[in-house]
Amino acid sequence: MKGIFEMREQIPAPRMIAISSGKGGVGKSSVTANIGVAMVEAGLKVGIVDADIYGPSIPGILGVAAKKPSMTPEGMIIPAEAHGIKVISMAMLTDDDSPAILRGPMVTKYLQSFVRQVDWGALDVLLLDLPPGTGDIQLTLAQAFPLSGAVVVSTPQDVSLKIARRGLRMMEQVKVPILGVVENMSGFTCPSCGTVTHIFDQGGGEAIARELGVSFLGKVPLDPAVVDAGDSGVPLIKAAPSSPAAAAYRQIAAMLSGVDSGAVGISVPFSWTVSDHASKPRSGAVQNGGAAERLVALDHNMGNLHLTWADGMAQILGARDLRILCRCAKCRDEVTGARLLDPDSVPLDIDLTRIWSVGNYALGLAFSDGHDTGIYTFTSLRTMNSTEIEDV
Repeated sequence: MKGIFEMREQIPAPRMIAISSGKGGVGKSSVTANIGVAMVEAGLKVGIVDADIYGPSIPGILGVAAKKPSMTPEGMIIPAEAHGIKVISMAMLTDDDSPAILRGPMVTKYLQSFVRQVDWGALDVLLLDLPPGTGDIQLTLAQAFPLSGAVVVSTPQDVSLKIARRGLRMMEQVKVPILGVVENMSGFTCPSCGTVTHIFDQGGGEAIARELGVSFLGKVPLDPAVVDAGDSGVPLIKAAPSSPAAAAYRQIAAMLSGVDSGAVGISVPFSWTVSDHASKPRSGAVQNGGAAERLVALDHNMGNLHLTWADGMAQILGARDLRILCRCAKCRDEVTGARLLDPDSVPLDIDLTRIWSVGNYALGLAFSDGHDTGIYTFTSLRTMNSTEIEDV
């Protein structure tokens, strides 16, 4: 069994949905686990990557046994399974009390292996339970994998909502579609009298969704059973299936299960060695679509990169121009933006040797002079001087 993206022709890649939050303590992992179970109840095949490397909690919520996963003869990791969900987590690779003391590159390596080197089989949805914040892990996932979208979880508190807004903006900048906002801990319902007390204020999640023009997926009420269920390894949607919180989880799962824009564009991920026509990216249905900044065609000819965008704009960009305009740390000062690369040092006959996707928002380009560290965002490509052809 090959990795989840290496089996594209045999097994369709799942929708990859990141569940994120601006700050910790908002119940993001509980939301992830419960909507995963709700999706399974609806007949979908679901996997969860516990991407919170330093503070993994998904195995505890789902009741996954704390034992190291086994391997297939081909060297693929066999994920654990609970409540019909396949799971991989750092908690399955370390002892219960052992901290994950890892620098950035090692975190990136683990994340890549959690997606690419796990024997997921056929999945409909792969949920990624992200750590709080807007750091390395979020950026790594956005760059390395074709995320279908992100869900932002917040509580109704002003401080939580302000930080959630930053998380939303970060996902927008790396061209990950925002699927919606979930307001967790949205009022406490007294089990005796039924009175609803809004401990953390109310309506903030809806307001921020409306302000930013994204969907409001629902409110999950504060329920003591969430804590009890999580500690016992039985998600609330199983432990209290008729509770208001369980109903909210099912509503959110139903809304996310139908996320599929059906837009046409370049299928990602891809890595095209220009001399190898077989590795050239193909067009197909994509799930990051609708915006003008979506590639629908990509080609290379006579030292030029040919791009066609969803709004009909077409460009021909010369390889030498692209090399000179590179904004990586080797070619531009990261603080001042001043050019470090001497244009006269770039050969006149320089050409592209490899083109690859960087998440949903950029291209990576390798050149015949050996340079390959530049990331060209779709926004920057569209604004470069080019020969533009009117759509006729």
